[in-house]
Amino acid sequence: MSEGIILTTTNTVEGRPVEAYLGIVTGEAILGANIFRDLFAGIRDIIGGRSGSYEKVLRQARDAALKEMQIEAEKLGGTAILSVDIDYQTVGQGTMLMVSCSGTAVRLR
Repeated sequence: MSEGIILTTTNTVEGRPVEAYLGIVTGEAILGANIFRDLFAGIRDIIGGRSGSYEKVLRQARDAALKEMQIEAEKLGGTAILSVDIDYQTVGQGTMLMVSCSGTAVRLR
């Protein structure tokens, strides 16, 4: 991910006043059903009800969605994204998982 953009779930960055609000930015990543089928068919690392393979794929999808959002903010001239929200939803009658994120792109002083 870009090193220049600050991501935060808060609506301010302490000590850095907002110079300009640039608008809402979003990012999405969708995992298809074949990913789940492949994961569950080959999972060998389930310990205590958790799957490292499954979590790794979800983490990659989340990172892709966040990166997409950062790229959008950079195009607007942003230096930070405030109030970041990340959601996980099923789509396509539950055959796919979508990771979506949104926030407000701003330029900080």
